[in-house]
Amino acid sequence: MIQTETTPNPNSIKFLSEKTISTIGTEEFQKSNINSLDNKFIKELLGFRGVELVLLSKNFLSVKKTDDVSWNDLKPMVISHLNHYFENNNEPILKKNEDSDVSIENDETVQKILDVLDTKIRPAVARDGGDIKFKSFDKGVVKVELQGSCSGCPSSIMTLKQGVQNLLKHYVKEVNSVEAI
Repeated sequence: MIQTETTPNPNSIKFLSEKTISTIGTEEFQKSNINSLDNKFIKELLGFRGVELVLLSKNFLSVKKTDDVSWNDLKPMVISHLNHYFENNNEPILKKNEDSDVSIENDETVQKILDVLDTKIRPAVARDGGDIKFKSFDKGVVKVELQGSCSGCPSSIMTLKQGVQNLLKHYVKEVNSVEAI
């Protein structure tokens, strides 16, 4: 059964599933990259009129829409698409590729930043249908990418500065500021 939750971004809704959607963590897909995608489910979802961005996580996906389509039209289509997938497949939409090689950052400060992001920030951002990805750390500045519902949300800059930046500065003394890219 698929349930929905609103997010702080009025153009984004979170669709929760009892089944695992992704075993590879959180991934974002944008309509502008539809031609380079291999995943049929994601391609079809991005092909729906008004769907601009899709974020898949372990047990939810977020859909960000354009202003010209209503949730009354789009929400049933997304729920039906998810239900159809799970009726015909017993595996997650995104799953680990045996060939994938994950690189681990060795820097101690970066490890502390990643730990704070994973334990204190990512769960809160996920509740709102989004994700935050670490991009870099240089000269006291942490660069992150806001994804899913957080991407383009009016309150995301306040969340970034008052929430993410304050937490990182508190737990990792080397951090001076946080910027979104």
